Amino acid sequence: MSHTVHPYSHRLGIIRDWKSRWFGVNKKYRDYLRGDVLLREMLVGKLRGMYIGGIDIERSEKNIRIIVKTSRPGMLIGRNGEGAVKLKNDMMKFMDRHKLVHEQELKLDIEEIRNPEGNAAVVGYMIAEAIEKRLPYRRVLKQMVEKVMANRDVKGVRLYVGGRLGGAEISRSEELKRGRVPLQTLRADVDFAREKAHMTYGDIGIKVWIYKGEIFKDRQLAPAAKTAARHS
Repeated sequence: MSHTVHPYSHRLGIIRDWKSRWFGVNKKYRDYLRGDVLLREMLVGKLRGMYIGGIDIERSEKNIRIIVKTSRPGMLIGRNGEGAVKLKNDMMKFMDRHKLVHEQELKLDIEEIRNPEGNAAVVGYMIAEAIEKRLPYRRVLKQMVEKVMANRDVKGVRLYVGGRLGGAEISRSEELKRGRVPLQTLRADVDFAREKAHMTYGDIGIKVWIYKGEIFKDRQLAPAAKTAARHS
C-alpha cells in the first residue's frame, strides 16, 4: 500500500530547507520546539487576512529571528512601521506569558512575496476568503486555477475543497486539476498548503498543490556559467 506523504517533508534536504533553523541540545531542544509551535500558531491566527505565505524561525545564542513572508507587506508594517513594532511587542508578551525560552534580542523581518498566485498558502487563503463570502465554490476553483496557470513559472496546479459545500447536509469533496503535479519526483518543486474556510455550519477544508518545474543544480548557476556549460 502506498502512503500519502506531505510534499514539503518529502523533499527536506533535497530541494527544501527546514522552516525552523537552529541547533538545540538536551532540554533546549524540547523548549525550542514547543516555543516554535506555539509562536507559529499565534502568528497564523493573529495575521489571518494579511496573505501570509510562510513563517520561518531562526535562533542563535543571542537572538531569535522571525521571517514573515507576505504578499501585502504594507498592511503588516503599517504607517511608519507601527504595525511591525506592535507585532514584535505582542510576540514578546506572548513568549513571557507562556514562559517560552527566548534569546536576548528578537528580530522581525517582513519579506514580500513577489508572485502571490504562485504561493500555495496565499492561494489557499484566497479560496477560503471567497468561500466565506458565500461565492459558488465551483466558480471560485475555476477562476483560481486560471489565475495560477497564468503565471509563467507554474507548470501545474491541483485544488481540493471538502466539507459541507454549499451548505449541504452531507459533506462531500470537489477537486480541480490543470497541468502536471508529479508528487513522487523528489526534484519537482511542489508547493503545498492547507487552509480552512470558517462557515456558520462548520469548516470547509482546502488543499492546494502548485508545481513549478524541476530543480537542478545548474539552475543556481549564473547565466554566463550556464552559457559556457552549454557550449562546452
